[in-house]
Amino acid sequence: MSCTAVELAPGLWRWTAPHPAWRPGARPGSPLDWERDVGSVMYLTGEVAVFIDPLLPPDRDGFWLWADNQVAGRRVSVLTTIRWHSRDRAAFVERYGAVTARAKRHLPDAIQSFAVPNAGETMYWLPAPRALVPGDRILGAPAGKLRVCPESWLRYLPPRPSPRQVADALQPLLDLPIEQVLVSHGQPVLRDGAIALKRALDATSSPPTSQCQDGG
Repeated sequence: MSCTAVELAPGLWRWTAPHPAWRPGARPGSPLDWERDVGSVMYLTGEVAVFIDPLLPPDRDGFWLWADNQVAGRRVSVLTTIRWHSRDRAAFVERYGAVTARAKRHLPDAIQSFAVPNAGETMYWLPAPRALVPGDRILGAPAGKLRVCPESWLRYLPPRPSPRQVADALQPLLDLPIEQVLVSHGQPVLRDGAIALKRALDATSSPPTSQCQDGG
């Protein structure tokens, strides 16, 4: 593959690929402000191969050769975190006859879902490798940190939640022993994920410092 997949734990792989809708020069904090290369995940769970938000890299033939070897006769499930991440889901369904249902009763035993209230997203928790796979609500940040998505990414939702409300909704994730956070946008966190997530949520949940001014 021209975009090499990396095995982060036994059976847990992540790769990046350039998104065809990316455009340079986006205004910081705008809905188009994201990196060209986005992340996808594959997790092998016994008899099932699970792809999360898969996007094919430019070398499609090379990728399919690699993926076919990994799937190796397993049943295939394709999970989507958020509607914008359907990406190349249809190609995986066509090739493998994959299941796309993300209801809890259809998930492999080794994967748990976490729906974010009023945020239009479902994240996935992989207990064995202690990995959390978010979509758009948690992003990578410089220096191995995480951040909650900007407010502009939430404006299309009917409830119009604020980043602070999203951070509050994500608080239950802090009960998980998270080691890795495999974000779609930005660099993943590969160690101490729970600490990085707590710092991101705390930074977003904290009310801004009030500045008293003397009105004269």
